[in-house]
Amino acid sequence: MSTLENRRILLIDDQRSIHEDFRKALSPSASFTDLEADEALLFDSPKSAAPLVRFEMDSAFQGAEGLEKVRAAHVAGLPYAMAFIDLRMPPGWDGVETAERLWLEEPRLQIVFCTAYPDTSWTEVSTRCTRSPAHL
Repeated sequence: MSTLENRRILLIDDQRSIHEDFRKALSPSASFTDLEADEALLFDSPKSAAPLVRFEMDSAFQGAEGLEKVRAAHVAGLPYAMAFIDLRMPPGWDGVETAERLWLEEPRLQIVFCTAYPDTSWTEVSTRCTRSPAHL
């Protein structure tokens, strides 16, 4: 699978509602497409020619579960392109430890940290990430 074709995303967050929000944002439903068609008819404008981008998304609710999914995807030859990781996921690993462990398995994995309540400063997050063995 080439990098340009890989649209596999792993969501790692302990809150189910966050997973649902990501799916809504990254996987537009058929009703959204229908809305675009209705809008084109109503306003007599051509429907957008750009196709909707589809992402394949998997969920993990703790860092260790995410690591198992990354390992399984690697073995299957279907690595993830990106992971969205919550920084705070009690009682398991925090987001940075999760990222460090994921990078040991899949160094090219792109990671986005997401959090509402950071327990760690961004300076510490940055320092820990740049010291990760996978990125030295």
